[in-house]
Amino acid sequence: MPESARERILVVGGSGVDTIVRVERLAVPPGDSVSVEPIRDYVAHTGTGYALAFHALGRPTTFLDFLGDDDPGRLVRDRFAATGVDFVTLPAPAGTPRSVNLVDAEGRRFSFYDGRHPAGLTLPLDIALPLVDRARHVHVGRSDFNRELLTALADRPDVTTSTDVHAWDGVDPAAHPWVFGVDHVFLSAASIQGRAPEVLRMILARGRARLVVATDGAAGCYLLAGPEAGGDGEVRHFPAVTPPGPVVDSNGAGDSFATAFLHTLLDGAPLARCVHAGLLAGAFATTHHGTHERHITAGELAGELAAATARATPGPRSGPASPRSS
Repeated sequence: MPESARERILVVGGSGVDTIVRVERLAVPPGDSVSVEPIRDYVAHTGTGYALAFHALGRPTTFLDFLGDDDPGRLVRDRFAATGVDFVTLPAPAGTPRSVNLVDAEGRRFSFYDGRHPAGLTLPLDIALPLVDRARHVHVGRSDFNRELLTALADRPDVTTSTDVHAWDGVDPAAHPWVFGVDHVFLSAASIQGRAPEVLRMILARGRARLVVATDGAAGCYLLAGPEAGGDGEVRHFPAVTPPGPVVDSNGAGDSFATAFLHTLLDGAPLARCVHAGLLAGAFATTHHGTHERHITAGELAGELAAATARATPGPRSGPASPRSS
């Protein structure tokens, strides 16, 4: 696709390395040690997930981030060099971020995140804005160094924007620049259990967002979209879809959901189909070990959507599938 068509996705912030430890339960066992499966390092973190997932879906993608001159940084650079994603890096003064993730026998995870970028680190706009000028859509990670970029993007109505605030509690003002400053907001329902409709309505009412999605793991997701995004202003719940295989690791499932949702939205699909694409991609991610080792491709996603449509449509009728029927 020619660059003049401005189909490029720009992902800003969020690379690093996950050390994954597989345990029986997410609890400290008795004693002072326990044997576990081999511990592995994976190139990971949310920006990596978005960049690699968009790339797998066939979207021309640029990833911009701070990266350390250290062993984790070299792992990240090698992974992106192998995939061919355009990766623009700036020197990270405190090194490459890391996390240690415990993953239990059912694939659930708990993460200890090393947010090591120093206070006051700022993304240079003279590097970021020329990349924005080439993009159709910009995904802004929740890193403090992105604050000035968020302000600059407010003056760029020709570029749509998104963010993922993950386990935000619906209150903490530290997340407000992201929550209220982009067009499409994704978050986890884990920290707003029982308050998802209330929080989604608040985001849509107070900020720039056209639509908000709260993913809820095996319980599916919640969607709220205003008229400009093709919604009716009502919070809708969509149940999860059945994964195509055994669930082994939930790391990265939310990132996979959001990228498939946005990919389908950018193609002009109805919101229900965007949700269904996200649910299918998220379920696919849970059947693979590691955080971002394998992403659903555009062909696989189209096939899964077509198969779901066939299952949901009785007799010879055809038409878009509803996630409610999966």
